[in-house]
This record gives sequence, structure tokens and C-alpha cells, in this order.
Amino acid sequence: MSFIHRNARLLAVALSCLALGAAGSAIASAGAATSSTSSHAVRGGARGRAGLMAMIRRGTVHASLITYTKKQGFVTVTIDRGFVQSVSGNSLTMREGTRTATYKTLTLSLPAGTVVRDNRARASLSALKPGEHVLVVQGPQRALVVARG
Repeated sequence: MSFIHRNARLLAVALSCLALGAAGSAIASAGAATSSTSSHAVRGGARGRAGLMAMIRRGTVHASLITYTKKQGFVTVTIDRGFVQSVSGNSLTMREGTRTATYKTLTLSLPAGTVVRDNRARASLSALKPGEHVLVVQGPQRALVVARG
């Protein structure tokens, strides 16, 4: 069974997080925008939405989504993006943010069996190097770490 098939639900929830974040951002910026900016965004149509999604995809460093599952009821899924600082056992310390700006530094305790992909290849958590860009998606029982050097 392929990586995508095994983690389809987790990936779907992660994409939902990004979409909901985009919607929240659009609502918040619509309230703060001037009338000329708002009318431009409305006229932009699909291009405006695609640009917004690209901005969210590139700029999101933390997202949290509460979703309902039949088996577990309400569960929280979090997404964190940033750069590896260190790895110790099942703990990953990362600097959330962009290359030039830091949102915060946090240490994530990842469950056993966390799927780790480093430059698209299956890897272990200990194989991650400081400075690598990392995306961590955590559900209640599973986690996915995608890193690229």
C-alpha cells in the first residue's frame, strides 16, 4: 500500500486545515480591506482565490483544526511548519516561521510510528538535520513529518 493511500485521511485533514485557514484569512482581510482592495479581490475571481491559496500554502506556519470522526468523536489536528533545530528520541524541536522571521520555537513529542519523509524518501526522525525545512501534521494517534533540505 502506498504512502498516500495509508495516510489519505491525515492528508485530507491537513488540506482541510489549509483551506479553512484560507477562508478565515479571507474573511479577516475582507473586514480590514478598503473598498478598492475588496472590489479588486472580487473581480479577481479564480485568479484571486488561487493567489490566496498559494499565499496560505507558502505562508502558514501553524494551523489547528477540530474535526469529527465516527470512531473518535471530535479530534484536533495540528499543522506546524518551520525549520529543524534538533531531534532527540521522539522529540522534534523546531523554529516555526520563515527563513527570515520566527513565530516561535517549540518541541513536539511525536508518537511512535510517526511517518517521516526526508526529500521524498522514507526516513527516520533521527535522520533530520538542523536547518531542514519541515512540515509536521499531527492527529490524535498519528503524525506525519515531511522534511526537505
